[in-house]
Amino acid sequence: MAEENRKSQRVDARLRCWCEGENVTFYARMGNLSEGGLFVCTRTPLKRGTETVVRFETPDAEVQARARVVWTRSEGNGFPAGMGLHFEEIDEQALEVIRRIIENEHRTTEQTGT
Repeated sequence: MAEENRKSQRVDARLRCWCEGENVTFYARMGNLSEGGLFVCTRTPLKRGTETVVRFETPDAEVQARARVVWTRSEGNGFPAGMGLHFEEIDEQALEVIRRIIENEHRTTEQTGT
Protein backbone atom coordinates (compact mmCIF):
# COMPACT_ATOMS: atom_id res chain seq x y z
CA MET A 1 0.00 0.00 0.00
CA ALA A 2 1.48 3.33 -0.99
CA GLU A 3 2.40 5.75 1.79
CA GLU A 4 0.14 8.49 0.38
CA ASN A 5 -2.90 6.20 0.86
CA ARG A 6 -2.33 5.97 4.61
CA LYS A 7 -4.55 8.08 6.81
CA SER A 8 -2.99 6.98 10.11
CA GLN A 9 0.58 6.82 11.31
CA ARG A 10 1.78 3.27 11.89
CA VAL A 11 4.30 1.83 14.33
CA ASP A 12 6.11 -1.48 14.53
CA ALA A 13 4.16 -3.80 16.78
CA ARG A 14 5.52 -6.50 19.05
CA LEU A 15 2.12 -8.04 19.70
CA ARG A 16 0.40 -11.21 18.57
CA CYS A 17 -3.22 -11.38 17.52
CA TRP A 18 -6.01 -13.81 16.77
CA CYS A 19 -7.45 -13.44 13.30
CA GLU A 20 -10.71 -15.13 12.24
CA GLY A 21 -12.01 -15.29 8.67
CA GLU A 22 -12.96 -17.72 5.92
CA ASN A 23 -13.83 -20.35 8.54
CA VAL A 24 -10.29 -20.36 9.95
CA THR A 25 -8.78 -18.90 13.09
CA PHE A 26 -5.06 -18.38 13.52
CA TYR A 27 -2.64 -16.73 15.91
CA ALA A 28 -0.02 -14.52 14.28
CA ARG A 29 2.47 -11.74 14.90
CA MET A 30 1.62 -8.18 13.99
CA GLY A 31 4.15 -6.39 11.81
CA ASN A 32 2.76 -2.93 12.44
CA LEU A 33 -0.30 -1.20 13.84
CA SER A 34 -2.16 2.08 13.29
CA GLU A 35 -5.54 3.56 14.13
CA GLY A 36 -6.63 2.49 10.65
CA GLY A 37 -5.50 -1.13 10.69
CA LEU A 38 -2.56 -3.51 10.97
CA PHE A 39 -0.21 -5.80 9.11
CA VAL A 40 -0.41 -9.47 10.10
CA CYS A 41 2.63 -11.64 9.37
CA THR A 42 1.52 -14.96 7.89
CA ARG A 43 2.56 -17.22 5.03
CA THR A 44 -1.09 -18.07 4.42
CA PRO A 45 -2.93 -14.75 4.15
CA LEU A 46 -6.68 -14.63 3.69
CA LYS A 47 -8.03 -13.52 0.31
CA ARG A 48 -8.24 -9.83 -0.47
CA GLY A 49 -11.68 -8.50 0.52
CA THR A 50 -12.22 -11.09 3.27
CA GLU A 51 -13.94 -9.81 6.39
CA THR A 52 -12.13 -10.76 9.58
CA VAL A 53 -12.34 -10.36 13.32
CA VAL A 54 -9.05 -9.40 14.94
CA ARG A 55 -8.36 -9.73 18.67
CA PHE A 56 -5.29 -8.91 20.72
CA GLU A 57 -4.45 -8.18 24.33
CA THR A 58 -2.26 -5.71 26.13
CA PRO A 59 -1.49 -5.94 29.85
CA ASP A 60 -4.44 -3.67 30.61
CA ALA A 61 -7.01 -4.27 27.85
CA GLU A 62 -8.34 -6.50 25.10
CA VAL A 63 -9.00 -5.11 21.63
CA GLN A 64 -11.45 -6.62 19.18
CA ALA A 65 -12.34 -5.17 15.79
CA ARG A 66 -13.90 -6.11 12.47
CA ALA A 67 -11.44 -5.65 9.64
CA ARG A 68 -11.12 -6.32 5.92
CA VAL A 69 -8.10 -7.69 4.05
CA VAL A 70 -7.04 -4.88 1.73
CA TRP A 71 -3.80 -6.39 0.38
CA THR A 72 -1.60 -9.46 0.66
CA ARG A 73 2.09 -10.11 0.10
CA SER A 74 4.08 -13.27 -0.55
CA GLU A 75 7.43 -13.76 1.07
CA GLY A 76 10.34 -12.25 -0.83
CA ASN A 77 12.20 -9.07 -1.65
CA GLY A 78 13.26 -8.74 1.98
CA PHE A 79 9.69 -8.25 3.23
CA PRO A 80 7.68 -10.68 5.35
CA ALA A 81 4.66 -12.46 3.94
CA GLY A 82 1.32 -11.34 5.29
CA MET A 83 -1.76 -9.21 4.84
CA GLY A 84 -2.81 -5.66 5.43
CA LEU A 85 -6.07 -5.27 7.34
CA HIS A 86 -8.20 -2.13 7.48
CA PHE A 87 -10.44 -1.66 10.51
CA GLU A 88 -14.08 -1.57 9.40
CA GLU A 89 -15.67 -1.49 12.85
CA ILE A 90 -13.80 -0.60 16.03
CA ASP A 91 -15.11 1.04 19.18
CA GLU A 92 -13.65 4.13 20.80
CA GLN A 93 -12.25 2.19 23.77
CA ALA A 94 -10.28 -0.09 21.43
CA LEU A 95 -9.03 2.93 19.48
CA GLU A 96 -7.83 4.49 22.71
CA VAL A 97 -5.81 1.35 23.50
CA ILE A 98 -4.24 1.52 20.02
CA ARG A 99 -3.44 5.22 20.51
CA ARG A 100 -1.63 4.39 23.77
CA ILE A 101 0.38 1.65 22.02
CA ILE A 102 1.38 4.10 19.28
CA GLU A 103 2.26 6.82 21.80
CA ASN A 104 4.35 4.41 23.89
CA GLU A 105 6.18 3.14 20.80
CA HIS A 106 6.97 6.72 19.73
CA ARG A 107 8.22 7.55 23.22
CA THR A 108 10.43 4.45 23.25
CA THR A 109 11.81 5.25 19.80
CA GLU A 110 12.62 8.82 20.81
CA GLN A 111 14.39 7.66 23.98
CA THR A 112 16.47 5.00 22.24
CA GLY A 113 17.03 6.93 19.04
CA THR A 114 16.04 3.98 16.84
